[in-house]
Amino acid sequence: MNHFPEAWGRPRDDIYGSYNASYLPQSRGGLQSHHQPTTHTQQPIVTGTSVLALKFSTGVVIAADNLASYGSLARFTDVHRLKPFNKRAVVGFGGDVSDMQYLDRLLNSLDVEENYTSPTGDAKSDDDRALVDAPLMSAKNLHTYLAKVMYKRRTDFNPLWNALLVCGLDEKDQPFLASADLLGTTFSAPSMATGFGAHLAQPLLRRVAPDEAATQELSKEKAVEAIKECMKVLFYRDARSMNEYSVAVIDQSGVELKEDEKLENQSWAFADRIKGYGTQTV
Repeated sequence: MNHFPEAWGRPRDDIYGSYNASYLPQSRGGLQSHHQPTTHTQQPIVTGTSVLALKFSTGVVIAADNLASYGSLARFTDVHRLKPFNKRAVVGFGGDVSDMQYLDRLLNSLDVEENYTSPTGDAKSDDDRALVDAPLMSAKNLHTYLAKVMYKRRTDFNPLWNALLVCGLDEKDQPFLASADLLGTTFSAPSMATGFGAHLAQPLLRRVAPDEAATQELSKEKAVEAIKECMKVLFYRDARSMNEYSVAVIDQSGVELKEDEKLENQSWAFADRIKGYGTQTV
């Protein structure tokens, strides 16, 4: 037998003659598709770094910087990785940007289906396509949907290279925060972070909200302040981050999203005063 991986289980050509592959489907360019095994993306290419989120008494605050890196190159500086879904949820994306764009299109189509379809499943016939009075999908249901999408792609051995944070309000208008990764693994906690944020920012967030009971006493202002402080730490400690970021607050009044926030007075201008920096002589 031929023991090369691309031809496992086929008779050897030098003994039994050439393998007849005429019945196999043709691939692009007219070449036979059986010469190589089916492969999928083995690693992310253009990536975003950490996403941070923290519950407070009436909602959730979430933040992510606007940088997309090509390896160690800071390639794109205006990539917004927080995507609102209706008025009750926001999804934060870490990892591959192209997979994020795929999931964003998937969520847009889901949003259209949720908003422009009647409770009986029939499309609205009104010319103005008026929204129905059915309740909007909650953040909890959205997280369940995304987790199943991630798990399905994982079982196809073609995962979406993302780490997701889904935050917002559940069916009872209570703050909700949970994650899903490329394996479809889910987790929920009062504060969450992906990427380097899981190592650098999570300990700081746990000081503010060590458990669910502490979030009931945490105000919106203190939660936003804690997230901004963590974004500052990541700017200085994570080489794949930048000082411009997006932040969203989700509560019963809706989604308040700011996509061009900047860390005030935060830059590396002080570096030339550090002993041993660059070519200076001390």
